[in-house]
Amino acid sequence: MSVHAASGAIDAPEAGEVVSFVTATIADQLFGIPIGRAHDVFNVRTVTPVPLSPPDIVGLMNLRGRVVTALDIRQRLGFSPASLEAGAMAIGIESGGDAFGLVVDRIGEIVTVDGAALDENPVHLDPAWAGLSRGVYRLDTELLVVLDVDAILEPALPLPDTLRVSESPQ
Repeated sequence: MSVHAASGAIDAPEAGEVVSFVTATIADQLFGIPIGRAHDVFNVRTVTPVPLSPPDIVGLMNLRGRVVTALDIRQRLGFSPASLEAGAMAIGIESGGDAFGLVVDRIGEIVTVDGAALDENPVHLDPAWAGLSRGVYRLDTELLVVLDVDAILEPALPLPDTLRVSESPQ
């Protein structure tokens, strides 16, 4: 399996190749983000709400002098909103020069698996999850759902026409 440096996209794994994931638990399910896409893991501190943003955009944070968009993965997966109480955690990623913090319930460990053991999404996997997943790995005691970072970052809701900026003749 190879990881494209620019996008972090995962190609089909090759036999015997190992891959690593930063894991997080969301609503008691283990999810993984390819380690090449995760820049850091951090505590969610002060979050500034963004008016008129989609519900899964928690707000903006200042992380070491950089503006980071906090994205609620629970809501993207169809669960109730994340709690931003003390101890809330996020996985930092970048895409297109922008920084994002994927807010999760709990941060797990780094998990390394045989890349060739990736299974397609099960047919019974919730369609919302399947659209955000690249497949699953069967671990000893649970499934590791591999998140598709690029799909997660796609806007959850289209911008209403009333909010679109259009050029008007002057």
